[in-house]
Amino acid sequence: MLSSPQALAWYRHIGVSICVADTASALLPAQAIAAAPLPEKAVTATAPEAKALAAEPLAMPPSLAALRDSIAAFDRCALKQTAMNLVFADGNPEARLMLVGEAPGADEDIKGVPFVGAAGQLLDKMLAAIQLDRTKVYITNVLPWRPPGNRTPTDQEIAACLPFVRQHIALIKPAFLGLLGGVATKALLSESTGIMKLRGTWRTYSCLSGAEIPVLPLFHPAFLLRSPLQKRAAWQDMLALKERLDA
Repeated sequence: MLSSPQALAWYRHIGVSICVADTASALLPAQAIAAAPLPEKAVTATAPEAKALAAEPLAMPPSLAALRDSIAAFDRCALKQTAMNLVFADGNPEARLMLVGEAPGADEDIKGVPFVGAAGQLLDKMLAAIQLDRTKVYITNVLPWRPPGNRTPTDQEIAACLPFVRQHIALIKPAFLGLLGGVATKALLSESTGIMKLRGTWRTYSCLSGAEIPVLPLFHPAFLLRSPLQKRAAWQDMLALKERLDA
């Protein structure tokens, strides 16, 4: 069991800023505190190292299980040290549509499954509106670990994890990609233009296999929860996605 000063230091490191009980141990289950690494043990790649990691070709894993094992063994992203679980993917690996989001949130970190919180529930409703569900799509994120406090991932964190996302796409071989939010769109399309301008416009992703995959940038469901007036535009994008899938 970690002592209170250690626990509090770890809470600050993962983004907890408000104490809702008299003791630090009340904030998380005792086993979570006991298993938590201290901040000084976290290993992070510097900006040049992260850039080199993103550019370095990795041996293609033979299967999704092998890819998951490779990610689990990866120690050059400090997010691994503060996350409770590796969040790999959900849905049907044989699906024609693959959705890529940003990073896990608190609910996803606890359950180890992407898009299970409020944003995930909205995503399920969006998919249902065009006659899709998780048996017909495949879902993952750019980052497999939750950033502390749900903050935006840094460029270094994205660069360090990007090779795994590219391998993930190459293994799934989707007919179409949907990129949920600005982080995923910028990372996979190397775009500097914001998601407000890119959403709803088809692009092309160059897969590691050499295949060209049609890509549709979409608003992230978490953004739609904060900005409900954008749901009309999101609905138009979902209709465009359905039209392409049906064609």
